[in-house]
Amino acid sequence: MADDLLDNGGRTYDPEADHAFPDERVNAILEYVDDDEEIAAYLDAQNVNPVQRKGYNDHGSKHVSIVRNRALCLYDLLKAGGVAFNGARQQGLDEADEPVIIGLAAVLHDIGHIVHRDSHAYYSIPLAADVLDRILPAFYDTEARIRIKGEILHAILCHHTVEEPLTTEAGVMRVADALDMERGRSRMPYRQGGRGIDTLSSQAITQVALLEGDEFPVLVEITMTDAAGVYQVDELLKSKLNGSGLEEHIRIVAMNTREDDLLERIEL
Repeated sequence: MADDLLDNGGRTYDPEADHAFPDERVNAILEYVDDDEEIAAYLDAQNVNPVQRKGYNDHGSKHVSIVRNRALCLYDLLKAGGVAFNGARQQGLDEADEPVIIGLAAVLHDIGHIVHRDSHAYYSIPLAADVLDRILPAFYDTEARIRIKGEILHAILCHHTVEEPLTTEAGVMRVADALDMERGRSRMPYRQGGRGIDTLSSQAITQVALLEGDEFPVLVEITMTDAAGVYQVDELLKSKLNGSGLEEHIRIVAMNTREDDLLERIEL
């Protein structure tokens, strides 16, 4: 299987292509935002502070595309595994709004980087709110718009802060943000000479696969070529899984393919 594909029980997910759902609502909304010039400008501009000025990994349009589609893949697997989602439901919204909350939160979660890398999730809130105020009226009436906006902002806030995700949708967003960890994400800082632990550990990850698990709804299978990749798994992914509310539903397995052709398997 190619490095940029995700496999789920025989179904293949392309992290750069829209994840299709039977309900047309999320597909229509994501198609709408994909054609939005303001959002495209944000996704380009938000990479300057983390990459060019701080030497961190990619946080631009490529990162957002991968996170969005892996978040929706997680949603798909969790729903298939019988995991309950409470964000849209407790707001009196439709079940079809669950992936909308996740998809739009993924698109807008990092736009606060245009202000600063540090505390960027907090800066994302007012910026994303302005974008949502412009986009959501095309799809929702006033009451539904207010309720879904709040759920999207909640998911954005909780993706990179100490605040506890109070919804399953927000938990999915939190975990999905850490699932973009392959070496492709570190291509820009690495080429610019960056050799920090974020960059080097990402260079060691060759593949992330989201699979239907046996004992858990989701199996995250990570392949690496160097033990440095453990940093991505243990310090980043595991730390985001903890406190997400999804700890009992996701299993992480990291496989280190060593130069002597031995395979080390680490289960978290």
